Amino acid sequence: MPHGNAIVIGVNLREASLKRKLREHLHSLGFTRTPEGALAAPGNSKDAIRTLHSAQREERLLANEKFIVKSAGKLLRYFASGTDVNPGKITPVLERVASSTWQSDLFRLASLSWSVPVSNGFGRRLRYLVWDASNGKLMGIIAIGDPVFNLAVRDKFIGWTTQDRGKRLVNLMDAYVLGALPPYNTLLCGKLIACLLRSRDIYDDFSKMYGDSTGIISQQEKKARLLSIITTSSMGRSSVYNRLKLDGTEYLKSIGYTGGWGHFHIPDWLFIEMRDYLRHIDHTYADQHAFGQGPNWRLRTTRAALSALGFKDDLMKHGIQREVFICQLACNATKILQAGKGTPDIGSLRSVRQIADMAMDRWVIPRAMNVTDYKNWTLANLIDLFGSQAQLLRTQAEQGEKLRSASRS
Repeated sequence: MPHGNAIVIGVNLREASLKRKLREHLHSLGFTRTPEGALAAPGNSKDAIRTLHSAQREERLLANEKFIVKSAGKLLRYFASGTDVNPGKITPVLERVASSTWQSDLFRLASLSWSVPVSNGFGRRLRYLVWDASNGKLMGIIAIGDPVFNLAVRDKFIGWTTQDRGKRLVNLMDAYVLGALPPYNTLLCGKLIACLLRSRDIYDDFSKMYGDSTGIISQQEKKARLLSIITTSSMGRSSVYNRLKLDGTEYLKSIGYTGGWGHFHIPDWLFIEMRDYLRHIDHTYADQHAFGQGPNWRLRTTRAALSALGFKDDLMKHGIQREVFICQLACNATKILQAGKGTPDIGSLRSVRQIADMAMDRWVIPRAMNVTDYKNWTLANLIDLFGSQAQLLRTQAEQGEKLRSASRS
């Protein structure tokens, strides 16, 4: 057989295998095809969304197994049980997270408990632990980073052209991690933590870190000001982020929904095979993943592989629309983002302590009076959130308790 024919047959076999694996994976998640041939999600309920992310989440947990073995035993003590929490004494405090510290390990472990896997962020990043100073337990986590370049609902709200966006996106950030941990989430502390985005503390931290930075891609000096933060609900419409007002000030505003496009339904193992296939056919996207090439690299690479395999572009349309919110730190943020000039009106920014006091009175204390389920939350419940790594965490927790008992005696 001629050598050229053997190469063609090899490519065809690789394509057939990859197509079969892709179809089988999507079928296992519950995706079907509409009469028009488009991809149809199995539903848009919270349970359906969790199920769609389950493979991705288990993959993330397995990839972090060594980290869990190394760190969980000494970190689990920072997570609260219901009996640790006195709603009337909750005192939220922000702690900025530095890389390669035990606090960064704690942030990482906490994020692994999320039912929908969170991004690692890219470019500029500010990460925070939200502590309850009354008991030394972790209430929640916050991370803001460089925004995605293409987000139609955001650009429409602001009134940006493509050129405007390229010049002024530096004044925006995305909250890619934002939420309360159990049992604080039961007490509506997710609302409190979301409101902390619009704090003077975060505004000042951004100014110190990135006010005079140089753009990675443009290599131009930026005079960045944190005018707004975008965040997106992981579960479709958000009951936590809606109607967030304190003392007449709107902390988050709903601006619409995403289009339901993305790549979360393509797990890492399948993405790696798709990249290998692109290399095999000498496609330029196979290895274009250097920092500075944009946040949509994985999306573009996945789309290129699907196109090369002969699939329609709508295979990237998973159909899960997420509600998008904007937190405007400056009262005139939209006006400045539209015009590209102006002085930010930040007179209404409050400190973390001031925001927390208002949020406690508005949501947390009334909730605690009516809902007492938070008291039943235990460390065992937390460990159950870690899926395939739960048994490993139980062992780590037992070893940690033995060490603490030995030190006390």
